[in-house]
Amino acid sequence: MRILLINPNTTASITDLAYREAVKVASVGTVFVPVTGRLGARYIASRAAYAIAGHAVLDAYAEAGDGFDGILLACFGDPALDALRELSGLAVVGMADAAMAQAAQTGPFAVVTGGVLWGPMLTEFAASRGFGSQLIGVETVAPSGADIARDPDGSLAMLASACEACVKSGARTVILGGAGLAGLKSRLQPMVRANLIDGLEAGVSAIEAAVRHAQPAARGTPPVETVGLGQGLQHRMA
Repeated sequence: MRILLINPNTTASITDLAYREAVKVASVGTVFVPVTGRLGARYIASRAAYAIAGHAVLDAYAEAGDGFDGILLACFGDPALDALRELSGLAVVGMADAAMAQAAQTGPFAVVTGGVLWGPMLTEFAASRGFGSQLIGVETVAPSGADIARDPDGSLAMLASACEACVKSGARTVILGGAGLAGLKSRLQPMVRANLIDGLEAGVSAIEAAVRHAQPAARGTPPVETVGLGQGLQHRMA
């Protein structure tokens, strides 16, 4: 299967990290085509940046062309998840939605992520996806996911402490949220007294399953006249 991996953060090194980690955990025969957002924040860490990222996601899909079996959003928080499903007609999976669905199977869970403003944003996201009653809380650390990706060794103790705080609050499972934290689960697991979920790994598993069970679907967006969009997205909208 051929999967479009969209990173709406405009930092190519985060795309590279997400791609490398996705390839490691993917099934044989799964091919990822990574793309980086063309507009917006270097790393999404606020409501304004998140809103712009929704545009970046749709633009990235439109510019990537056709020939994909599914799409994986490599951004915890899943900007434009439902809009992308509507526009593309493909199987589309977001890291946060996939990780929360997996975590919810075992009871109360929590999220650890970088960037203090993500706390209320992810709490609202969980409620909107039907996981609000099982989310114990969101433990944020001051460095952004991009900062953590630049210095994973120096971030381990801080992340482990945040995970342990979640355990003390009653979480049975802790999600490592954010593309910048991809690949750290194996290093953190021995330091944490709860099962850890890597958001990107959960997303890869979910998109592979979604593609295998996908039903043919027509794009659901009626023609809309637009102004100021990139040529690809303007074409898709029309």
